[in-house]
Amino acid sequence: MHVRNMILRRSGHFRPLLNSATSSRLHVVSAASKHTLSGSSQPVMAIRREDQSIWERRAPLAPNHVRKLVKNKVKVLVQPSNRRAYPMKAYASAGAIIQEDISDASLIIGIKKPPVELLLPNKTYCFFSHTIKAQEANMPLLDAILEKNIRLIDYEKMTDSQGARVVAFGKWAGVAGMINILNGLGIRLLALGHHTPFMYIGPAHNYRSSDMAKQVFRDAGYEISLGLMPKSMGPLTFVFTGSGNVSQGAQEMFQELPYEYIEPKDLPKVATHGAINKVYGCVVSRDAHYVRKDGGPFNADEFQNHPDWYSSTFAEKIAPYASCIINGIYWAPSAPRLITIPDAKNLLQPASQPWLPTSLGCPQLPHRLLAICDISADPGGSIEFMSECTTIDKPFCLYDANQHTNTESFAGPGVLVCSIDNMPAQLPREATDFFGALLLPYIPDMIISDATQPFEAYNARPVVKNAVIATNNKLAPSFEYIEELRNSKKKSNSKAMSVDQSSKKVLVLGAGYVASPVVEYLSRDSNVRITVASALRDEAEQLAQKHQNTDAVCLDIQRRPEELAKLIQEHDLCISLLPYGLHGKVADLCIAHHVNMVTASYSNVLTANPDASYHQRAVDADVTILNEMGLDPGIDHLLAMECFDEVKELGGKVTSFRSFCGGLPAPEFSDNPLRYKFSWNPRGVFLAALNGARFIDNGKIVEIPPGGVDLMESVKPFDFLPGFNLEGYSNRDSLHYLKEYGIEGATTCMRGTLRYKGYTDCLIGLMKLGMLQPTPHPALHPDGPDVTWRKLIAILTNQSSNNLLENLKRSVAEKVGSLERLQAVEQLGLFDNTTPVIKHNTPLDTLAHHLAKTLTYEKNERDLVILRHDIGITWPNNTKESREITLVVYGEPNGYTAMAKTVGYPAAIGAKMLLDKEIQRKGLVMPLSKDIYRPVLQRLEQEGIKAVQRTHRFES
Repeated sequence: MHVRNMILRRSGHFRPLLNSATSSRLHVVSAASKHTLSGSSQPVMAIRREDQSIWERRAPLAPNHVRKLVKNKVKVLVQPSNRRAYPMKAYASAGAIIQEDISDASLIIGIKKPPVELLLPNKTYCFFSHTIKAQEANMPLLDAILEKNIRLIDYEKMTDSQGARVVAFGKWAGVAGMINILNGLGIRLLALGHHTPFMYIGPAHNYRSSDMAKQVFRDAGYEISLGLMPKSMGPLTFVFTGSGNVSQGAQEMFQELPYEYIEPKDLPKVATHGAINKVYGCVVSRDAHYVRKDGGPFNADEFQNHPDWYSSTFAEKIAPYASCIINGIYWAPSAPRLITIPDAKNLLQPASQPWLPTSLGCPQLPHRLLAICDISADPGGSIEFMSECTTIDKPFCLYDANQHTNTESFAGPGVLVCSIDNMPAQLPREATDFFGALLLPYIPDMIISDATQPFEAYNARPVVKNAVIATNNKLAPSFEYIEELRNSKKKSNSKAMSVDQSSKKVLVLGAGYVASPVVEYLSRDSNVRITVASALRDEAEQLAQKHQNTDAVCLDIQRRPEELAKLIQEHDLCISLLPYGLHGKVADLCIAHHVNMVTASYSNVLTANPDASYHQRAVDADVTILNEMGLDPGIDHLLAMECFDEVKELGGKVTSFRSFCGGLPAPEFSDNPLRYKFSWNPRGVFLAALNGARFIDNGKIVEIPPGGVDLMESVKPFDFLPGFNLEGYSNRDSLHYLKEYGIEGATTCMRGTLRYKGYTDCLIGLMKLGMLQPTPHPALHPDGPDVTWRKLIAILTNQSSNNLLENLKRSVAEKVGSLERLQAVEQLGLFDNTTPVIKHNTPLDTLAHHLAKTLTYEKNERDLVILRHDIGITWPNNTKESREITLVVYGEPNGYTAMAKTVGYPAAIGAKMLLDKEIQRKGLVMPLSKDIYRPVLQRLEQEGIKAVQRTHRFES
């Protein structure tokens, strides 16, 4: 039969397989074309053996396609392989020649990329090369193709005039994906305590054909239609993205179940109140979730050219109501994602459905979203947390959003993910038939290719010619951009030649107690490199020597700001553990150089000056500045917000909030007048005591002026831990937290500091004596005459330094107001008359320097941290509840202090979440949202930092 009379049914209509022009190309081969075989001018092509995966049983052409080519005088060589789904005998019966040597073929076709060493020079190859995005793993292949003068045709770039691909496995990826995800869903539901008919569905490669799988689907569907699904699960909704071949293939299998299609707008209602004797399907088109950032309507052509003009509402309007998502859309790097890493944290939260019947053996689902089949198989793409494809051997992983980890398990927290990048290989015969039927019409255009001739002379149709990636030892004109893309990737990866290209660089400013757990936590990831910068070289170097991938730099940022700017520019993230007054300078440089930043300090350090506009500047620079990631502020926020959000979700109302926190020496080491020891500079402790306070107590706003004495005199005893002799006083302005926490209706909101009883009384004595004055005193000028502590006390009390000690003590007692306070002054060594005082201008700084040496932690001593929340709650039935949240953490003798752990670990966890893109909001960010506080609390628990909660309910 002549080639021009040959026809092929495709897409519902007939089209000629080979037109007359193409037919003539098959029969007229120039002497220089090297297509000859034993003097014959017969065209020769080859089907290579697939060797990339043990599961790759497909071929680009089936035996019936080969038969048609052979009848049209094409010589077809087939490399032998027992792995193909179609046996060699079938190809031989179709007229192919089975042989290892395919060097006589001018055209060599396959599915996956061949090994570089097996590439034959001066040939035309056609396969999926995965090089068009300059994928790093495949650049050696592209280099070899260019070196060997191979003409490469890529199936992925064979498109029609509208840009639609004409040769693809799409439908069968959808079919196999749907089979796999229901197989996995059945096992996942079983792990959650539910037997379902999905348990009878096996993996796609278990079925000889899709018809066999469809029969199993029908059997499962019959049980579903009888209402045999567990009632406590609620309805199941399946969301299909797009309506292309992949989606259609998946829906073809879905429709074997008892189903009902719904519109996206109906998802919320159906997800909560739908029936359980059927499953629901929702096909989501692009215009259902892509919206213009400026508020305009969706335009398909505009989206194609400028996807960055759009954002996606998929994670807010679609995904929260999906039980299973089947994703098969193409994603471009500039396009908005369907689900980001932070989105996953919000999606995998419990769905409140109290109307569903539940019991211990019949539990509700932990969250609505159970499974995702990401058939697009684009790591880090439209489903951002899908960082690595699964395989046919291991088709599933469980993604825990709070831990940002994958496990090969069906049990535990998370969403089941299936993302096999060679999905159609599981149904190899049908996939081969389908693909070959699409490819066959273009074989004549491919077989006339002569790789030794100029590309301009290649007279193929545009569908094929435009798919040529490389030719004549160079990239084809349409793909020259690949070289530019490669160069740009090389530049972006050029940091630190000795460092792995996937590594991330963190700059830690400060090398004190808190820095050690920060560096230790981050260094657990071998892909994180850390630079510790400190004005104290020895501290930085000692810290760096303890941990892998850590370097030390000696830097005084106030004297060498240009060196700080350079360091920040060289890193991906900066953690500032410096005194809070320096955070503004660091933030300015981070914004200027587009580097994210983490601090454990209050955000008002950066918001106090509205003219600085740190938030908006950071947003404009695409920078995140994560503040208040320590203990107080930090862990106090996390525990409070976890409680507040739970109460709101259950319909309750927070009526009061009292929060007190303190870092203290363990009781056995508190035997000094302050009942306190310093693990860092006492200056900050004393300055905090001089602040004023503002809070609301039982509906009354209370304001305590700054200065110190009034604040210390407002102290109250605490007995929530009877074994500790605690007292507490208010801290700063608590009122703004009513809005920050979303508890505007609370009549009490108070945050404060915990100390051992006697601390505030001692401070009152020091304040009255003038020892905590923050202003310069002439007697303490560094260049002035020497002065002892006794002489300084005499000066502060207007006494002669020659007075008898007993007379001086009597004057001090009158000044401070009690004998106990006098004894405290004496026990602190402030009547010493032998050693000159090391002067620091102000009484406060001078005393701070003295106590930093005398009240520091000694070897084998330990500290502790106590945090307490008392929360009043009213429920809709007027029941009252008191919730007590208590955190107690002890330091380790000769190890991390409790303060270092509870400040350092939150900061390190926040930094790691930023590095891993778990936090993506820009500007000034506080840890008050679920997507931050839940994972941080879970990870702190793994470090041994866990609060205890007790609840008391009573009738109103």
